[in-house]
This record gives sequence, structure tokens and C-alpha cells, in this order.
Amino acid sequence: MSKNINTFLKYISLHELDYWDVKRYTNNNILKFDNAIYLKNILVHKRESISKDLIKKNKWNIISKINFSGELFLRNFDEIETYKGALYKVPKNSIIYSKINVRHGCIYYNADDKTPFAVSSEYPIFTFDNKKVNGEYLKLVLRSNSFKKILDTKISGISKARVKVDEFLNIKIPLPILEKQNKLLERYNAKLALAQNQEKEVKEIEDSIEDFFNSEIGLVKNGNKSKSKILLKTINYTDTDKWGVDKFNLNNNITYIKKNPQKTIQSIATVSSGGTPSRSNKEYYTGKIPWIKTGEVINDVIIDTDEKITEEAIKNSSAKIYPKDSLIIAMYGQGLTRGRTAKLGVDASTNQACAVLSNIDNKLIDTDYLWFYLMNEYHRLRELASGNSQPNLNAEMIKSYKVVIPPFDIQEKIVNEIINRKEKIKQLKKEAIMNRESAIKEFEEEIFTV
Repeated sequence: MSKNINTFLKYISLHELDYWDVKRYTNNNILKFDNAIYLKNILVHKRESISKDLIKKNKWNIISKINFSGELFLRNFDEIETYKGALYKVPKNSIIYSKINVRHGCIYYNADDKTPFAVSSEYPIFTFDNKKVNGEYLKLVLRSNSFKKILDTKISGISKARVKVDEFLNIKIPLPILEKQNKLLERYNAKLALAQNQEKEVKEIEDSIEDFFNSEIGLVKNGNKSKSKILLKTINYTDTDKWGVDKFNLNNNITYIKKNPQKTIQSIATVSSGGTPSRSNKEYYTGKIPWIKTGEVINDVIIDTDEKITEEAIKNSSAKIYPKDSLIIAMYGQGLTRGRTAKLGVDASTNQACAVLSNIDNKLIDTDYLWFYLMNEYHRLRELASGNSQPNLNAEMIKSYKVVIPPFDIQEKIVNEIINRKEKIKQLKKEAIMNRESAIKEFEEEIFTV
């Protein structure tokens, strides 16, 4: 029995018992790495108080947050005066973390070429010797999945899981010589550059789709006028039956130069909506009928949904089952949802926030052409709703919205070209994700082992 005692016992040095927490010493994913060094041996905790007057004098800003991707967001300059609480300067070449969200990757490196800013005590600040530590390398290590596993053993606080400064500094990381750090970073950046170029190409193709579509149906932009000038425009209520291509130049920056016929949506399709079965009857949400909410309307084909309802739910609510290939327009919803579209890949039902276009007259218009047309109209559909006290679309607005209908050969050309470009976008996005994941995976495998 004595031979196996080490299987059951783990020895902890007395000096390591700064904080009593079983989780710290029973973590099964113990990471091993070369060139181990405590953060307290390379980081210096800084707390330089800074006044609002000095912040305003230097035209600096106060932090708003660091998101899970490590991106920094700053408050507006005019919020400085109303900010309450002590503030501390984040100098150049320093690193900060969010006490409450550091284990989610909320770490930011303020490089030498960045402007200082101010933070509260919820964002500890550290400086370091950049002759020994590459800040970008350090940021990658601190935001790595391996480091997050270590942080999960350092959580304190009952209601909120904060990581204290002394706990943070008591963590070991791999720190090879500066030359090796630079080489690791160089390889990571090369892979990341591939992903960034692919993402740039995606944006260019997405922009080209709108230009191609407009060109084919005869819409010409008249220069680049400021968007701020089109935010407000008074429209006579009696004109609202004319919304569509002949009304979407709210600032007269688009001209329609081809004489293709235009028809209202209600003249080429049946426009209706759905409903929400009573939430008090949980049985209604145990069925197999897909039930779509506007958050699922994201300019794609819908083949599955978060929630499904029963036949009884359909019978006892205003929800309806719409056939495959029907089109959906989100009439209202959070953020950018309003105006987005989708195509049904299966028979499905929707809630009342979705306008559904069914029974589309395919003798006049190709369904995919109509769908791509509506996608192209996204911003103009949103503008149509923005003048109301509640910025929502409604069925009447959609019914009276006009659609340009070119000859079928042009419709077919547009559909085929856009499908090809969207397939290219899909592939590039997939490759960009793979390259980003591969970059961090290879970086971590180089410095961490389990």
C-alpha cells in the first residue's frame, strides 16, 4: 500500500499556501512548460492616480470595457465630467486586465504607439521591461486557452469571480528569451495575416454584390454624400404607398436609369405574419414544427430553429405553417435585426415579428431574385421604419414596397452571380476561421504542454 501513496497524495510547498481553496490544488489539467517564470518577476503593478482635469487637458478617454476578444472600448470624451470614482493612468507599453472577466480573455496591451487612457481600480495596470518581454507575446500568452485554465483556479469572491492582483502575479508563464518570443510571434502573425487578408476579401466581395446588383437593375449612386444628411427627412404620409425603388433616394443620391417594370410586393406575393403560442402552455413548445423568431432571420436559409411547436399550438394561436421557399422579413427586433431576411428551407411557422412572403408569382419573378433584391434593400427598408416613434416595419409597409422586375434572363444572371460570390464568401470565412484557430493553436502547442 505504501508504494501507491503518491497516487493519492499531492505535496504542496508551504509558501504556496497563500490562499486556501481546494480548486487550486486539485486541478487535473496541470500545464507544464519550459522557461517558467512568475508574473510577479516580470510585471510591475502601477497605480498612478490621474485627475479629470489632466485627462481632459491631454484629450484622453476613460475605459468603457474590454470585450472577450481583447478589444478596447473607450467612453466618449464628454463623459469624463460625469464619471464618478478614482481613475488611474494606463501608460504606453503596459498591460491591463478586467478583474471580473480576465478568464474570458479580457486583457489589453497598450503598445508604445498607443495613447494613454484612464481606468478604474477594476482594471489593474502593469508595466514591464520591453528589452526582456515582447508585449504582443505576453498578451497572446495571457489570452491563451491554456492560461484561462490556470485562471479558473484563481477565482475569488462569492457573487462575482474576480481575480486579485496578487493571485494574478503568482501565476507562472513560459517566457523564453526575447529572440524566441519574437520568432514565435512572427509565425503567429504570418498565419493571422492570412486570415485578415481573407476577411478583407470577404468584405470586398460583399460590397461588390451590392454594386453588381444595382448596376444590373439600373441603379446609379450619385457620389458619396454624408450619411448624417440622410438621417432626417420629412415624408408626407400620403406618399407612403409609394415606398420602394422610386422612393429610396431619400437624399437623392441614387438614380434609377433603366425602365424595368416595378411592382408592389403584395402584387407578386401573399404577405402575412405569424404568432406566438401561449407560453403558459409548455406543451405547445414540445412539437416538431419549426417556429422562427426574428433573431434567427440572418440572411440565410433556415432549416432548423431553436424552438419547435405542436399542431395544437398552431390551432390555438395566430401562428401558421408556411411552405418551403417562402421568404421572411424581420419587421422588428434587437440591434440590426429589423429588415433582415431569410428563406425557408423547410415548412415552418414564425412569430408575429416576421413578415412572410408566400405564394410568390414565379411567372413574374424568381424567388431567389426577390430574396436577393430584399437583401439589397436592407438599409432602405430600415430607413422606411426609422421615421416612426417606434422604429418598426409593419405588414402594410412591406405590402406596398416596390420591387424592380427585370427580364428573366437578367434575374437569372443576377441570381447565379450572387450565389457564386456568396459561395466564395462562405469558403473564405471558413478558411479565415481555420487560420485564426490554427495560429493560436500552433502558438500554444509551442510553449505549453499538458
